[in-house]
Amino acid sequence: MHIHILGICGTFMGGLALIARELGYTVSGSDQNVYPPMSTQLEQQGIRLMNGYKAENLDIKPDLVVIGNAMSRGNPEVEAVLNLGLPYISGPQWLAEHVLQHKWVLAVAGTHGKTTTTSMLSWILEFNGFKPGFLIGGIPLNFGISARLGESDFFVIEADEYDCAFFDKRSKFVHYRPRTAILNNLEYDHADIFENLDAIKKQFHHLVRTIPGQGLIIAPDCEKHVSEVLDMGCWTPVQLTAIDAPAPWQAELLSKDGSRFAVHFEGQAQGVVEWPLTGRHNVYNALSAIAAARHVGVLPADAIAALAQFQNVKRRMEVIVKKAGITVYDDFAHHPTAIQTTLDGLRKQVGNEKILAIVEPRSNTMRLGVHTQSLAESLSQADQAIIFQPDGLGWDLSQLLRYANNIEICNSLDAIIETIRAEAGGVCHVLLMSNGSFGGIYQRLREIL
Repeated sequence: MHIHILGICGTFMGGLALIARELGYTVSGSDQNVYPPMSTQLEQQGIRLMNGYKAENLDIKPDLVVIGNAMSRGNPEVEAVLNLGLPYISGPQWLAEHVLQHKWVLAVAGTHGKTTTTSMLSWILEFNGFKPGFLIGGIPLNFGISARLGESDFFVIEADEYDCAFFDKRSKFVHYRPRTAILNNLEYDHADIFENLDAIKKQFHHLVRTIPGQGLIIAPDCEKHVSEVLDMGCWTPVQLTAIDAPAPWQAELLSKDGSRFAVHFEGQAQGVVEWPLTGRHNVYNALSAIAAARHVGVLPADAIAALAQFQNVKRRMEVIVKKAGITVYDDFAHHPTAIQTTLDGLRKQVGNEKILAIVEPRSNTMRLGVHTQSLAESLSQADQAIIFQPDGLGWDLSQLLRYANNIEICNSLDAIIETIRAEAGGVCHVLLMSNGSFGGIYQRLREIL
């Protein structure tokens, strides 16, 4: 069977392509933006990629077309699918019908931390011999691939609240029907499809409705909006996590940057996590992953041992250059809260050393200017923040200057690079934050340094 995927280089659709290939299907796909790391891992698996959306891409006569949620009516390849009467389906529905049925699904949902927590949980199960399948919105360094079918009844999935396709406006995660669910957090995001926060809460409650009574929900005790979702109706046991506060799952910080913490479950010490990750957000991510792993039979002490060897995910505080006192990090930031928590962890790790934060507001929500004040405030722990104002941005970044005095706005990558040249002297941490390719600035900085 030949499956053709529209939007194949997206993190979700690329992972789906890898799983379909593993199932023995012939897989091809097209995308408007074909770039590493996703394009590289797809080509390595023998998947044919087509750059751009064109009706002639369908001359290969696929048996089924899987249509990504970035596709809309008017796209020439979408129009060709409809005009030719080809069978088509959304990615989440295909995954549910061909992979997730009869699996113990462990789903990780939330505005932030989905990719990292899904990677942690997958690695904990792998380390302990469970050989899980997984689909992750990034490439975990412990595995080197973003998705696989696995060799067991367990499947770990990043459960996104974004919609499925132009013909299915439900959130992706309602297709997954997890038995174990982590609800990391809930904030207003995806302003292009959700009118307000209540609309997102409604989708999260649709997910809650699908979790069986013999399943488990794991959530932080400090997340008000998650609690409000559960108050709308919950038929599943809930275990809460907390840092330095009472909860069934508790982390006791042994270092303020989160690189070392003790884990307690129901008042009993389980062990100490020591790892290279930083930030309270990652401590919460770890607690949730440990709790979810316990639900399928992994002892907390064994989960802690696995996290000591966790290598994080590509583009999550990934060091790409380290030379002459300058360290350059690549971070997949898409929301002010993610920026703030990442900077907070780095600041606690490096103390008074200089931090330059370079931000490309590329997510749909940030491009619409929804979080103007919170974006400015999220950068407070950087000594200097440089924001890229690309052509076509839906708002004037100068509005940020009303809320912070450490921000500089640049209209070109050349201007950003020159500013980094001028400011990055001595010991300095340069943090590049974007959920896209950022115009290739990563490669240019490697060459310069």
